[in-house]
Amino acid sequence: MRRRAFLERLGAGYVAMRSDALHVVERAARMVEGMDPQQVAMDETYWAAIRRAFTVDANQIHLNSGSVSPAPLAVQEAVARSLAITNASPSLWVDDMLGPQREVVRRRLAAVAGCDAEEIAVTRNTSEAMQIVQNGLDLNPGDEVLITTQDYPRMITTWEQRERRDGIVLKSLPFPSPPRDPMELLRLYEHNIGPRTRVLHMSHVTYTAGQIFPVKEICALARERGLYSVVDGAHGFAHFPYRIDELGCDFYGTSLHKWLTAPVGTGFLYVRRERIPDVWPLQAAPASMDVDIRKFEQIGTFPVAIPNAIGEALTFLDGIGLERKAARLRYLRRRWMDAVDAVPGVRFYTARDDRQAGALATMSLDGMGASELTDELQRRYAIHVRPRFVPEEWEGIRVTPNVFTTLEEVDTFARAVREIAARS
Repeated sequence: MRRRAFLERLGAGYVAMRSDALHVVERAARMVEGMDPQQVAMDETYWAAIRRAFTVDANQIHLNSGSVSPAPLAVQEAVARSLAITNASPSLWVDDMLGPQREVVRRRLAAVAGCDAEEIAVTRNTSEAMQIVQNGLDLNPGDEVLITTQDYPRMITTWEQRERRDGIVLKSLPFPSPPRDPMELLRLYEHNIGPRTRVLHMSHVTYTAGQIFPVKEICALARERGLYSVVDGAHGFAHFPYRIDELGCDFYGTSLHKWLTAPVGTGFLYVRRERIPDVWPLQAAPASMDVDIRKFEQIGTFPVAIPNAIGEALTFLDGIGLERKAARLRYLRRRWMDAVDAVPGVRFYTARDDRQAGALATMSLDGMGASELTDELQRRYAIHVRPRFVPEEWEGIRVTPNVFTTLEEVDTFARAVREIAARS
């Protein structure tokens, strides 16, 4: 009876806290109901309401959501609630209450991602998701993996370790930033497939300059040639609309603490159902789980409060709508790029074409290295960006606004670039 009373009180408190945290977003949605996403993208009253759902520091301009994004208050509260329950009686509440909630998270993630829930494993980040596949596929000495020079360093390092350990061959392909046409990237893979190629590894959106790859076409090429298609989707999920089942990939790994604004340390791995038996888990699972997506989640005891809060992040995303979000992110990118386009010495490594770019864009300034420019923006203007380097090709600063970013902030960034350029 005491347990039942506790659960009832907990449930009432949950509803009260949740409604208080999300009512701003719900009211804002009613303000723009029926409006075209492009119109909503320019409605500052609406986006000011969205910003109030976050606890971002108003004295710091955060333009690095490409690494880690702040979570809205509703998500922070969900983590705090779960932690409180866990510490009430860990072995009881974790097993009886919090643990089973992962299945709800799995189903909701699958619905947004566009795949079956039995193809989604909840992970801690993109690196873990991708390394499950990279280390779990059976590859023989001489088998070839195609990647690009702009794939994420941890993914490159993982393939290089397999190259040293197992004798596979890693072939790294450079490409122009930006390409004139996204189909150049399809042809890049097509022209480099050889008789020993087994894996096509690609970024959905590059971490360097935000280049969107024609993933659907490259994965179709992989299927046609009998190859594995491995997609690093760290910057894809909850950034712009797509469905994994329409991309046609075999594997897709992503983080949820970037564009979904879920808690830090959350991600997922998609594995096409028929490919699940092809991959060994990073940590051992019993043979009875060979065809079960959950074999990739066998990591022992973990803080269940973190992934369980993914549900609140999904609710927050649903309150905005992915079409509106994508339109806003592209609007912000175009605004600052247009504002610095005529500045002497500015060079872009990101296409203006919305087919090739979302929120992420990268630029450089003649006479200043990427690290120097990053430091100057932080020291003088309290603007946080991230330097990005493609060895022996280029370097620049990556600018990544999010739904909480204001026009004043991107305009301040543009003004800062103009002032720095004038001084240098």
